[in-house]
Amino acid sequence: MTHPFPETSTPDRERLVALARRSHAVIAGHQDPAGAYPASPTFSAYRGYAWLRDGSFTAEGMSRYGDVGSVDRFHDWVTRVLAARTGQVAGLVAAAEAGEDLPLDLMLPTRFTFDGSDGSDPWWDFQTDGYGMWLWAVVTHAQRHGLALDRWLSGIEVAVDYLAAFWDRPCYDWWEEHVEQRHVSTLGAIHGGLQAIAQAGVLDATRARRALDVAEQARQLVLAEGTTTGRAGDPAAPHLAKWLGSSAVDASLAACVVPFGLVDPASPIAAATLDAVARDLDVDGGVHRFRADVFYGGGQWLLLACLLGWNRAAAGDRPAALRHLVWAADHAVDDGEMPEQVPDHLLAPEHRDEWLDRWGTVATPLLWSHGMYLILADELGLLPEDDAR
Repeated sequence: MTHPFPETSTPDRERLVALARRSHAVIAGHQDPAGAYPASPTFSAYRGYAWLRDGSFTAEGMSRYGDVGSVDRFHDWVTRVLAARTGQVAGLVAAAEAGEDLPLDLMLPTRFTFDGSDGSDPWWDFQTDGYGMWLWAVVTHAQRHGLALDRWLSGIEVAVDYLAAFWDRPCYDWWEEHVEQRHVSTLGAIHGGLQAIAQAGVLDATRARRALDVAEQARQLVLAEGTTTGRAGDPAAPHLAKWLGSSAVDASLAACVVPFGLVDPASPIAAATLDAVARDLDVDGGVHRFRADVFYGGGQWLLLACLLGWNRAAAGDRPAALRHLVWAADHAVDDGEMPEQVPDHLLAPEHRDEWLDRWGTVATPLLWSHGMYLILADELGLLPEDDAR
């Protein structure tokens, strides 16, 4: 849903709208013919792969832009990828129900090659958040554009069955770290996806009940073990924590408020969570992942600036949301491509060179950054009206 644009100069507005048009062009231009959204077409560690997590947020941006065909092709691709694993998931679920110990390398991966295979490069692969994110994204897209979900049902059922069986297992987080923990942002994505699909009217009664039950279990687990009263001596209101039992925050926690609704956006815990993220991780509108981040020196991420801005916009704080959008726009490179992160303010500058030596320059463009820009631009009424819309 778009809202009136906050007051600013006409040149500023035109620049922000133009960058939204450029973001659409970057995403559309790099989408694989089979439908996948590459994470980044040139970055050494991401080249040739598509994540459900990145792709789901990218698809949401494109859906808001109005490029229905592009998003349909993405959801078609995910459906083919997951439907091809129907037997694998059924086997995993049966083994889990029989009490068998399942090693992580048997689980579904977090990223796939464009042809739908698992790929052969080693990765930190067991992550469940993307499956919840995709369920949320496909439902949201279908509802926005009046589409029937039956087209994607075979993939939806696999994702639901997989999450219903393995939602509470420790796994890697959004940043592919700490496989030993149960991460609140992961549980938030699972909650959002399962709740959305259960209420969409496309699942059979048994799956729908199971999806709603697991979504509520995830929420209750977070409320019981995934909140904190803050650091020692901090009188702040309880807020969501990075993982169960942690006292830290992570910028990904903002998604537990908007869009995934793990906590009510109007609740004190939601407000305290967003304030904690801003206090610990927001520097001049750019947002860090978490305080202990060393990846490329721990810079500021454009997609996280837009995520926090999305939440501020949804809460009615238009100037704060615009601040984040402008920061993201200011950090696009000369041709309008958006990087993954920038080094303006580093948390661990001594670690930057080791990542440059290992993987080269920061991923640019990162399609997820462009997708999040489109989402926040839409929230602020800054998408062009003369393109795919």
